[in-house]
Amino acid sequence: MRVAVLLLLAAACKTAPEPQRAPEGPLARIVNPTPRSRAALAQAVRDALDGVPVVLADDALTRESTLVLERARHLDPEGHRAQGRELGRPEKFTLFKTGADCVLVHERTGRRLPLVATECAAVP
Repeated sequence: MRVAVLLLLAAACKTAPEPQRAPEGPLARIVNPTPRSRAALAQAVRDALDGVPVVLADDALTRESTLVLERARHLDPEGHRAQGRELGRPEKFTLFKTGADCVLVHERTGRRLPLVATECAAVP
């Protein structure tokens, strides 16, 4: 019985998780973005989402290492949000630096997508 009590106390003292780190390297952000690197990022996200078209800002992943995408909102003919039409959860991606490579990781699936023609730097 004493062992069970100690285990419960140890579980209750759990600390907050550390920032996400993957075995492939530190968190990163894109530096010196180009039209080609932006196209590579958009293609990687489309590939991760099985071809779903995406619209990304030109500065996506240039200020932080996380990218969160929400589905487009459905509007009724008068331009108001259509109720009951929100499907799915936001998709989250995290950028890591692996040696000289930039690797985008899709949180839901764990899929790792290398970004071609993209320069990134580790986030301090």
